[in-house]
Amino acid sequence: MTFLRRLWGRDEGEQSLTACTALDIGTEFAKALVFEVDDAGKGVVRGVGRKRQGLSHMQSGTVADISAVVDNCSVALQEAEEMAGFRPGQVVIGIAGELVKGFTTAHAQERARPDAQITEAELGKLIEGVQREALREAERSITWETGLANVDVRLVHAAIVGAWIDGYAVTNPIGFQGRHVKIAVFDAFAPLVHLGALQSVAARLELELVAVVAEPYAVARVLNSDHVRQGGALFIDVGGGTTDVALVRQGGIEGTRMFALGGRAFTKSIADRLELPFPRAEALKVDYARGIAGDQAADVRGIVEDDVAVWGAGVELVMEELAAGDMLPGRIYLCGGGSRLPEIRAALADPRFASRLPFARPPEVTIMAPDQVETVRDETKLLVDQQDVTPMGLAYQAIELGIGSGPLDAALRRVVRQMRI
Repeated sequence: MTFLRRLWGRDEGEQSLTACTALDIGTEFAKALVFEVDDAGKGVVRGVGRKRQGLSHMQSGTVADISAVVDNCSVALQEAEEMAGFRPGQVVIGIAGELVKGFTTAHAQERARPDAQITEAELGKLIEGVQREALREAERSITWETGLANVDVRLVHAAIVGAWIDGYAVTNPIGFQGRHVKIAVFDAFAPLVHLGALQSVAARLELELVAVVAEPYAVARVLNSDHVRQGGALFIDVGGGTTDVALVRQGGIEGTRMFALGGRAFTKSIADRLELPFPRAEALKVDYARGIAGDQAADVRGIVEDDVAVWGAGVELVMEELAAGDMLPGRIYLCGGGSRLPEIRAALADPRFASRLPFARPPEVTIMAPDQVETVRDETKLLVDQQDVTPMGLAYQAIELGIGSGPLDAALRRVVRQMRI
């Protein structure tokens, strides 16, 4: 797997990333951002392109027709590259879908000799224990959900969440003494069939695949505010085919979940109940979200309210699973094209929704905007609303991969390489 060899096999002295493409292959649109990395390590978007996907090209956030998706991505890429004036040779691609599993695994170990300094070998064994435990959990979860035995599950990406020695947080455990060592790693796994499809897309586009990143992880990483770091937050990306939820708590991403209900389902209900062609129903939904649906606004509102009630029940189940019995943070950040519907925000801000979940108080719901992403600057002025946050998050992940890493990340890469995942 070329992208894993590149991702986990980089040398510490390798040249940093200078330009790249972020490709968000969504159910409704293929979106491409061509960006450079400035001297301060921040992204500068130079080109933007998008192409609407056909109804049969994607299913629930995953590729259903590789050739058609390649054609759509090629159009989006050409538009972005012509605007930027150059073509990067590398790409980072987002992955979504119900069977993409992301969670943080923490592994603690009591050392027999607390007075001895922690070595690289000891740190590697601890991280290996975390990774093997995470892989077993992902295999159990995906096998149970698919009903199929021996599903080939692959690691999408991994990131160190934190390390502690005797309860004290450290950024590099090597050389420290102590009895209790704890390492937490976020891992995202997906079935090979989904991951392989994205590899094929990149290969046919003649781009080097730097990384595949779970989209809810990318969204949850773009905000660097004190509120998120200290108080935590829930991030909800309402896409065309899926809704992605990420939980950030105690300074790190604890888990991500996705379920197959998004904006396309709302459009289908409008088309069925108003007896409209799907493209006309989509246009009417967009007009309604903008407040310009005219005489049909009341009809659309009733249909959307019914669907959002079902959608809200799905979000509730996902949040309950992510909470795992602990309190949920009091902030929810919304993005994705589906979040334009006013009923989405209203459902999450409803006190009745909060009362059924472990919130200390009704959460504060905020619609995310591209200008909140401090790590990526848009020079094209074309990234204007919440649906553009996800590709910006992917761009930020490419930058994080390209700027190098500390000893913990280097140890994680060595372990993954040794496990041949």
